Amino acid sequence: MIDLQAAPFNLDDEAIAWVEQTLVGLSTADKISQLFVLLSRTPPEQTLAELVRFKPGGITRIYSADVDAEIALARSYIEASAIPPLISADLEGSRMSLPFGTIVPNPLGLASVNDVEATEAISTVMAEEARAMGLNWSFTPVIDINKAFRSAIVGTRSYGSDIRTIHDHAMAQIGAFQRAGVAATVKHWPGEGYDDRDQHLVTTVNPLSLEEWDETYGRLYAAAIGAGVMAVMTAHIAFPGFVRELDPDAGAEAFRPATLSPVLNIDLLRDGLGFNGLIVSDATPMAGFGDWGPREQTVPEAVMAGCDVILFSDDPDADVGFLHAALADGRLTAERLDAAVTRILGLKAALKLQHRQLPEPSATKALLARPASRQLADQVTARVPTLVKDVQNLLPLDPKKHKRILIYSGGIILPFVPHPVPFSLPERLKAEGFEVTLFQQGMTADASQFDLVLYLFGEETTLTRSRIFLDWTKLTGSIFGAMHRLWYEVPTLMISFGYPYYLYDAPRVPTYINAYGSAEPIQAAVLEALVGRAEFSGSNPIDPFCGSDQGKY
Repeated sequence: MIDLQAAPFNLDDEAIAWVEQTLVGLSTADKISQLFVLLSRTPPEQTLAELVRFKPGGITRIYSADVDAEIALARSYIEASAIPPLISADLEGSRMSLPFGTIVPNPLGLASVNDVEATEAISTVMAEEARAMGLNWSFTPVIDINKAFRSAIVGTRSYGSDIRTIHDHAMAQIGAFQRAGVAATVKHWPGEGYDDRDQHLVTTVNPLSLEEWDETYGRLYAAAIGAGVMAVMTAHIAFPGFVRELDPDAGAEAFRPATLSPVLNIDLLRDGLGFNGLIVSDATPMAGFGDWGPREQTVPEAVMAGCDVILFSDDPDADVGFLHAALADGRLTAERLDAAVTRILGLKAALKLQHRQLPEPSATKALLARPASRQLADQVTARVPTLVKDVQNLLPLDPKKHKRILIYSGGIILPFVPHPVPFSLPERLKAEGFEVTLFQQGMTADASQFDLVLYLFGEETTLTRSRIFLDWTKLTGSIFGAMHRLWYEVPTLMISFGYPYYLYDAPRVPTYINAYGSAEPIQAAVLEALVGRAEFSGSNPIDPFCGSDQGKY
């Protein structure tokens, strides 16, 4: 039996009655549809009919920039759904902010500020704006530990590498989100960050012993559960250290992803840590999930392994058929299906979705990116830029000394954008009186023609990138340019607006700055610090020297 009166649901008798009556009224087909949260990316006017037909438990909405159309879609979707839907997003800040909301720092940027009250305030703004849009569930906070510096998938999404910092900021976000009516989710169970590969491409591995895990991820998940987090996202991550404690001869099963592992989801998360809330899978089209078999096998296995929600599907109708087949042949039991749907309905009741709160256009638009929220976000963002080193005493920049700037940059790399987005920083520098030249393929970099060389990189956490690294050949256009270092001929500055570990590939660059995010407010904040109107007050939430003293000099 699922105790809906207990945390994190905390339902009263009326809400429990709604869950029970709703469950009884569902057909088997409706119950199966409730298991799915689908990715919604089509234009608003093309979206509603398919959602009404399929009747998923919820969606994850990738928003267009048309706020009126998005509000109308949310209203129509909620009104047309027989059971109120979960509407979710990855509220991670920076480029993952709502396109029409307040742009806030990402987790690594907030960790560089390391002010828990600031994180709570920023999280409150995020949640209030999301809830006004009809969003009621976020797949955050990320409580992964940023240990493998080559990891392209943890990167800027975590609060760094210090357990106490991660704990304090994640708990602040959980509290702020859930007070505002947005269910929080901690991820990625059982813990990412020690493997430098990407679950989108392969099942990754948490390599810790059970004792080591207990002192790190175990502490973080236990704290989140104690704080009442409503959901845990189980991921395509293996934890052989725990599996082998139970079965030393587990063999390949030791590397089964948590998404498909009853040992990790039921024995460890539910029974071991006492988690009573909702378990949502990570996105099931990922290769880390698909590596383990065809979907007719893995989709039912995920539910039997403890996943209450199947996240995303390239062919939802086919996946529904696989679950019907699994019920028919006994692989999936009616009891397990009812348990999953009970938790889904319990989450909806805990969020009071049964009362059909519709986003109101004028009130919503008045709340989005309001001046007080932007001012708060800008004040926190101003504290993010981190001066990692300046061994040449270059800063602050001055047009009288550094008039002519040569910029090398591959632009800003974004997961769903096919081509790099240009930085605004070069134009901002021009407005300060600098002369800016952007390096183009085929150019000869004559150091005598410039007073400063500036490298700009904009790669926040990216999807399906095996590695983020400084590709000198691509940057300079030739193998000969790749081998040439200009910083002994002209003052040189490197700025990362994302991935914070470029000193691994450029340890001798004399001045290096981490800004963690590439959104416009952080570029503006970096400029202010570059020209000396603001301080570099950020601290290092990770080791930017990648475990080596080489980059410190």
